[in-house]
Amino acid sequence: MLCDFHLHTEFSGDSETPVRDQTERAIALGMKEICITDHHDYDALEAGDTFLLDLDSYFPAIETIRQEYAGRIHVRTGIELGLQLHIRDYLEQLAPSLPVDFIIGSNHYIQGKDPYYPSFYENCTEREAYTHYFEVTLNRIRCLECYDVLGHLDYIVRYGPNKNRDYSYPAYQEYIDPILKHLIDHGKGLECNTGGFRAGLGHPHPMEDILTRYRTLGGEILTIGSDAHTPAYVGYEFFRLPDLLRQCGFRYYTVFHQRKPVFLPL
Repeated sequence: MLCDFHLHTEFSGDSETPVRDQTERAIALGMKEICITDHHDYDALEAGDTFLLDLDSYFPAIETIRQEYAGRIHVRTGIELGLQLHIRDYLEQLAPSLPVDFIIGSNHYIQGKDPYYPSFYENCTEREAYTHYFEVTLNRIRCLECYDVLGHLDYIVRYGPNKNRDYSYPAYQEYIDPILKHLIDHGKGLECNTGGFRAGLGHPHPMEDILTRYRTLGGEILTIGSDAHTPAYVGYEFFRLPDLLRQCGFRYYTVFHQRKPVFLPL
């Protein structure tokens, strides 16, 4: 079973799952390695959202699990950082100090609003919302170095008014290609996130055309994550990925050890 490098637990504001439950599920699936990547969205502005990670509790807890499960599974420590430019100094000072193997950089908040909420799409068309999301993503990754891999590139299509009915790579290529090129040119990776299957999109994030384009442009660093918040979704639809990713041109996928990429065969 492929290694799941995007998992959430009780330390994330949107999960109540104990770390041990996620770990036990991964073992049951035959995984050799996982990475816990709980949310840290500093200065999340959406009313009621609490994605500020208790770093002082989080890291010792994951280390305890790592030691407890040594010999059964490798538990890596990660974090999913919410990228925002107005906290650039905070993020760039924080990242080097974190005792982690892996940092996902994600875009959950755009001007203080999460695309998860219907209010994000008020007073604009779906295309305007999607386009703006990609433009903001590009601006952020151009200015920030505090991450290893860009998480769920087209996250927004999970929640748009029509989800991915009118969404395609050709329709947004002019906005997506600069993101892919920047990642490649700056040694950053891309995530293949199976949360898209869970959301009923029929595709991972990003969709296959984008994964193919990333590989064609020279992209090699590709992590795999379920984005699971409960044990039922650990490794979700991973059985599809070896063939899917080979068809996109990949022969390897990536895990991270001490923030260094390690390539594993599909």
